[in-house]
Amino acid sequence: MRIELERRAAHSVVFSALSPFIALGLTLVAGIILFSALGLNPATALFTYFIEPLTEVWSLHELIIKATPLILIAVGLSVCFSSGNWNIGAEGQLVMGAIAGSILPILFPDQAGFWVLPLMLVMAMAGGAGWAAIPAYLKNRFGANEILTSLMLVYVAQLFLDWLVRGHWRNPAGYNFPESRTYTDGQILPEMFSSGPAHYGALLALIAVIIAWFMMGKTIKGFQVKVIGQAPRAGRFAGFSARKMTLAAFLISGALAGLAGISEVAGAIQQLRPVVSPGYGFAAIIVAFLGRLNPLGVMAAGLILALSYLGGEAAQISLGISDKVGRVFQGVLLFFVLASDTLIHYRIKFISSRKHA
Repeated sequence: MRIELERRAAHSVVFSALSPFIALGLTLVAGIILFSALGLNPATALFTYFIEPLTEVWSLHELIIKATPLILIAVGLSVCFSSGNWNIGAEGQLVMGAIAGSILPILFPDQAGFWVLPLMLVMAMAGGAGWAAIPAYLKNRFGANEILTSLMLVYVAQLFLDWLVRGHWRNPAGYNFPESRTYTDGQILPEMFSSGPAHYGALLALIAVIIAWFMMGKTIKGFQVKVIGQAPRAGRFAGFSARKMTLAAFLISGALAGLAGISEVAGAIQQLRPVVSPGYGFAAIIVAFLGRLNPLGVMAAGLILALSYLGGEAAQISLGISDKVGRVFQGVLLFFVLASDTLIHYRIKFISSRKHA
């Protein structure tokens, strides 16, 4: 007996629309089982995770701060995935964007002026895009699997960052701690509101969502992305270049990941450290699929995943559980998102081994 997936002749439009909500519901059921197994009251635990972080003004600001890099990265990934290219290395592109955008405040700390921060953002986007161009080139030139190459480059970028902050970029006045000098006022993303630390990186994320939504839904380029991703052969007959699209998709994805990187180090952290992201590049994959690869859906999904980060922190304090429980929630959510989409488009078919004997 073996199991195969057989494509359905027609899939349900209703279930396709409800798929993210089904995945969220199943994740909550899994959470109830998980917390019960840990000996906790499921109602109290779920309240701590998903409601308590929304009850204070400061936590709403933290929600915006955590959602910003998730949305920026996931918008780029949604474009990349829609084109049929699998960029799994956004975490490394975030890191390289943070490094490239930090060249000015670290190597030239005395530079000041209105142009400094915009130049940092541009350099960060160039750094992320340049790092993303590597797996795109390897795929186009040698047919290398972009999943493997982009993923392996994550660890190269992280080790490069660690080497920098422990070596040449270490703060000479930092008492030998592995961190760079702190950025000055003109090199930091300003706060948007007087009530908390949410910065203008959130506005950049909103602009990215609007531009991506317009491009994917209203322009010829967006149409090309969808055609090449869904029907590569039809795209070739139409004269669309799959190689050019691969490079363009990776560059867009990498640039937005780099922008997320500098929004973290010039916004929330305000310096380089050995670790500048708790895994936003990987969590953004969940955000992209939960948002159905639609920029507007990505924005809502980014807030949900950011809430899981905040809830994990609150649960550590209130319930005394490990921060790894939050990662479990994110993994379970991704599993149910992919499982729901798969079962909407395919049916499970059991095949007897006797028929093939």
